[in-house]
Amino acid sequence: MAIYALRKLAFFLGAVFVASLAIFILIRAAGGNVAAIVLGKDATAEAINALAHAYGLDQPLPVQYFNWITNMLQGDLGQSFRTKESVADLVTARLSVSVPLALSGLLLGLIIAIPVGTYAARNVGKPSGAVLALISQIGIAVPVFWAGILLSVLFGVKLGWLPTGGWVDWRESPIGAIRSLVLPVLSLGLIMAAVLIRYVRSALLGVMNQDYVRTARAVGMTRTQALLSVGLRNAALPIVTIVGLQIAELIGGTVIIEMVFSLPGLSRMILANVAAREVIVVQSTVMLIIIFVIFVNFVVDLLYGVLDPRVRNAA
Repeated sequence: MAIYALRKLAFFLGAVFVASLAIFILIRAAGGNVAAIVLGKDATAEAINALAHAYGLDQPLPVQYFNWITNMLQGDLGQSFRTKESVADLVTARLSVSVPLALSGLLLGLIIAIPVGTYAARNVGKPSGAVLALISQIGIAVPVFWAGILLSVLFGVKLGWLPTGGWVDWRESPIGAIRSLVLPVLSLGLIMAAVLIRYVRSALLGVMNQDYVRTARAVGMTRTQALLSVGLRNAALPIVTIVGLQIAELIGGTVIIEMVFSLPGLSRMILANVAAREVIVVQSTVMLIIIFVIFVNFVVDLLYGVLDPRVRNAA
């Protein structure tokens, strides 16, 4: 297992390096002179040169890349050209919105999907199982922004139970912050649950007729007990795979949800800085998100080795 983990760690580090190089090159290739992008087309040559010199953008590209990576490793993500704020401070201020939103949406999706998907597999061929399969299929087809709008209309406009947008800071009112997140979390979690239900059901159906399930039933377990104690564990590998992919999908979902509900989260900040041509802010923030996505895949790979010894022995 140790050798397997080291190989996956090496792959993780290599992927992060390649991703950082790609981001750096693509941003430079897309816009050429970063200082000119920031200042706009009406900027004078003197202003462009002064900004480039102040931020080291007039240095050779390998030097710029090395300085950027070195500073990131030390926790320095750069500085906003316009506000002079630290990128690290900008990111940290918005994590209190984005992290609870994403984690709560994922947790809600799992809480719904695992028992419902197991029940749908247990009752395949019955009306209740067919209804659940149909509902999950419909949920997959519903865009997350539409789910957010529908929930806002129902619980915010018609019933008046929850706010339809805006944000109350945790320090100002923890209850207000939770209320601000309820509808966004429901929007993300319900759509994610629809996807996961489908995969949990399919994974369990794939193991129901395996020898180990039949053996479990032969020793006295009911069909449900065999599914829960033996089937679910052996179906964990494809479920872990799709959960890892869905965590990456959460990033795209939070971009839309933060716009729909006017939440000052990380995704919305990135969009605002793209519009403001804050190249350094966008470059460092996108790199952090990519590191997170690659790290999730690294964890999923490690779980493969824990759940299935054949995977780590073959690696």
